[in-house]
Amino acid sequence: MIKKFILPLLLFATVTAPLYAAYQPTKENMEKRTEFEGFRFGIFIHWGIYSTFAQGEWYLNDGINKDEYAKAADAFYPHRFDASEWVRLIKESGAKYITFTSRHHDGFSMWNTAESDYNIVRATPFGRDVLKELSEACQEEGIRLHLYYSLLDWIREDYPIGGSGIRTGRTPHPDYESYFGFMKRQIHELLTQYGPIGALWFDGYWDHDSKNFDWRITELYNYAHSIRPELLIGNNHHLLPLEGEDFQMFERDLPGENTAGLSGQEISRLPLEMCQTMNGMWGYKVSDTNYKSTEELITLIVRAAGKGSNLLLNIGPQPNGELPAASIDRLRGIGAWLSQYGKSIYNTVAGPFSEKWGVSTQTDNRIFLHVLDRAVTTISVALPKRPKSVYLLTGEKCGWQYDRKTKCLTLQLPEHADEVDSIVEIAI
Repeated sequence: MIKKFILPLLLFATVTAPLYAAYQPTKENMEKRTEFEGFRFGIFIHWGIYSTFAQGEWYLNDGINKDEYAKAADAFYPHRFDASEWVRLIKESGAKYITFTSRHHDGFSMWNTAESDYNIVRATPFGRDVLKELSEACQEEGIRLHLYYSLLDWIREDYPIGGSGIRTGRTPHPDYESYFGFMKRQIHELLTQYGPIGALWFDGYWDHDSKNFDWRITELYNYAHSIRPELLIGNNHHLLPLEGEDFQMFERDLPGENTAGLSGQEISRLPLEMCQTMNGMWGYKVSDTNYKSTEELITLIVRAAGKGSNLLLNIGPQPNGELPAASIDRLRGIGAWLSQYGKSIYNTVAGPFSEKWGVSTQTDNRIFLHVLDRAVTTISVALPKRPKSVYLLTGEKCGWQYDRKTKCLTLQLPEHADEVDSIVEIAI
């Protein structure tokens, strides 16, 4: 009787036991999380051979044959690309990190990968490793480099076709073991050959129903962390964070908002990042000139910080390697503002107040009120004790009274203290 039950019990134990121990971030990883939270502003760069078509990064998904699409590589010659100029402009904007699309859904690698000839060095007349140049420029300027990596591929035949890239002319031979090995080897290259990489930003998990498809995502995360234990990992899956992730991202919406229909997930306790475009598309689209104003983008940075979130602001470089002039204009405008008011954004947490007039950020002994409603000249907030000092970051006087009985601070603001955001610093 006992022998009859031994095998079923062993099988049950094998099936139900976790394949991996619960993720335990290293001390270095936790330090990087804290650093990441303090950045508050980064630049996203969507750039690949899709920019040659000037129709956005999803152009191949529009029923284009993969072989015809791939011919764009032979015409991709971004002769005006200057990594040092890019990074200097981005640093001037006040951004602290860059997230670069190493490989998007079209399967084209923007570095000299040994895993495929379909990359910028071997498939284009340009023949330069732009990721290597960008990494070196980032190290020179003290800007952190993060890498976007697509989990899905619209060209490889071993990728099990999901909900996108269905009409690209592939002859499917799904073999996830093969494809998974390919991804691991590429990730090894990225994490060992391109200097200090601060984070991996995964995308494409949504291409399959994870209830019916095993991405082996924990195994992939464990592998990346085994190479760089301090590495931050995030995934644009529009879900609560999965085991092994170090930050949570929100696409086109602030945490807790869902106007675009992509960010209805609950907010975790991990560091937060929202990504948004300067115009409408992520990759370069010649007809998309509807850029958000500098004032709108500054307001977005402020509102993100008020939620305790970074803003990852996207630019789609042109096929010649230049950043669009409108993007450069916005970068410089944001940089001018942050150079004056950055102390209320960098290394802050979400403040105690979020009202119709605006939001707040906070450090250990400072609360910053960001009054975004230009019509408001009087506001009241609850404080447990009288503040040590209250003043505007513009240097203008700010009238205030504190009622000890009601524990209420009332502020009188001058009109147009700042064109975008009247910032009141309260020492507590």
